[in-house]
Amino acid sequence: MSIGKEILFFFGALGAFNGFILSLYFLFFTKKKYLTNLFLGASLLALSIRVTVTVFVYFNNNLAKTYLQIGLSACLLIGPLLYYSLKSGIQGNNTLSIKWKWHIAIWILAILLVGFLFPYQNYPVLWNDYFVAFIFFQWFSYLFISGFENRKLLQKIMHNHITAPSEKWFGTLLLGNVLIFISYFLGFARVPFVSCITGGFAFTFILYLIVLILLYRKRTDDLFVLNIQKDKKLNDEEALVLSQKLEKIMVEKALYKNPNLSLRDLSEEINLSSHQLSQFLNNNLGKNFTSYINEFRINNACEIIASNEKLTLESVGYDVGFNSKSTFFAAFKKHTGTTPLNYQIQALQL
Repeated sequence: MSIGKEILFFFGALGAFNGFILSLYFLFFTKKKYLTNLFLGASLLALSIRVTVTVFVYFNNNLAKTYLQIGLSACLLIGPLLYYSLKSGIQGNNTLSIKWKWHIAIWILAILLVGFLFPYQNYPVLWNDYFVAFIFFQWFSYLFISGFENRKLLQKIMHNHITAPSEKWFGTLLLGNVLIFISYFLGFARVPFVSCITGGFAFTFILYLIVLILLYRKRTDDLFVLNIQKDKKLNDEEALVLSQKLEKIMVEKALYKNPNLSLRDLSEEINLSSHQLSQFLNNNLGKNFTSYINEFRINNACEIIASNEKLTLESVGYDVGFNSKSTFFAAFKKHTGTTPLNYQIQALQL
């Protein structure tokens, strides 16, 4: 091996090794267990596996096909894991939903099934001509979706607008992964003067950029979830627009009738983070999420009670979204100052 190749091997292998170390840090050793860090750690682990295989294949063409299969298969997890790392961090979501679990599980199951039924060793043409193309298409698709959903964040960074540390952090992660993807794609496309080892070097560069950011900052908690100040309050015009948008979607879709409606569900409906919606409700409307939803339920209950005397009060509560009689009665009295029975009696006397 020439000196030049030895240098390439050293930096490529060093980047892969440090990638494994950094992935373990995000998975197990951060002070606060943010969901975004767990996804980031898993994504770095998948990237490190890909880079490790790249380095060894570049310097040893006779490497067993099984290792090539492992490296390519790892690429199928990079996109989904990055997507959920950004999504959970930007939305302030720290709960792993069943939908997200199934999403990741399906890709893992696909990797295992395809690897077992069509091993690279026995089907090299199938892998080289079709599976590789699908892998890059899948990787690109997740990057595109991640970029599209966070386009406002990228625009702020591109135009040098004032950005929070967390916004710069997530923007760096996304753009860094785009650079790694492009490097690998150009290598597989056999573009002149570019090889797959370029992807390894791109990974090493992004990796040390991440390390520098972490070392530079005395505290890192404000990087991992969008930093929304508790005392921030929308101006009257912005608050009116958002309030009308919320009311419209609540009434038209009758979201309040869902007894399991959560803050996250409502925030996704209006394309706003859970933190921002909670902040708006508390600072601008002076109420929490439960109180806000219950207002719609009680108003609807009042309409039903006044127009239909044959329904039982308990059934009315269930119809408008309450999951128990006691909760309905307590919320009704809190918002109207009287019990459902007294309200019914008064309504019938009119």
